Amino acid sequence: MITTPLRIILVEDEETDAVLIKRQIAKIVEKPEIKVVKDLPGFEGIFTSFLPDVIISDYDLPTSTGLDIMQLAKSIDDTIPLIFVTGALDDDELATDTILSGASGFILKKHMEVLDEKLEPLLRQVVYNMVQHGELRERIRKNKIAVHQIYSYLDNMKADDREQRENIEKIRKNLDKFNVEDAE
Repeated sequence: MITTPLRIILVEDEETDAVLIKRQIAKIVEKPEIKVVKDLPGFEGIFTSFLPDVIISDYDLPTSTGLDIMQLAKSIDDTIPLIFVTGALDDDELATDTILSGASGFILKKHMEVLDEKLEPLLRQVVYNMVQHGELRERIRKNKIAVHQIYSYLDNMKADDREQRENIEKIRKNLDKFNVEDAE
């Protein structure tokens, strides 16, 4: 049993699958905190406020794919692990492409009865990485999320005059400098 509390976002549009996956996670993680969303907009809404340790996602969603979830997550925090639990990855080439695109792993839903056994090594790796990088990773992740929230705010601002637009552009340039320095 994994005793480190894990914060998990589960992206799953089928309610019965979400319940089964949560049950399987509870078998191997002592105190999981799981937020379930059904689609990309729901994921985007909770990702920056919940700060998950790992994302578990279906691949085939009603209005998007798991790759869309992964692309959004990695654009905000490129260190966040993402595991696919899906029925859509029967194609070996698609599964390989998913891993090469940055997924930490994938598990077919046809293995749902042993999902805990399949998930446990992947979640243990998540915990190992959390311990190894600890506080530094958390600070970097919170900073990246804060910067993303500022960008979103700036994108939604309506700059009515030239001076406001110039000030917004200055803020963006300073944020870009912050991101470059953060990466080094």
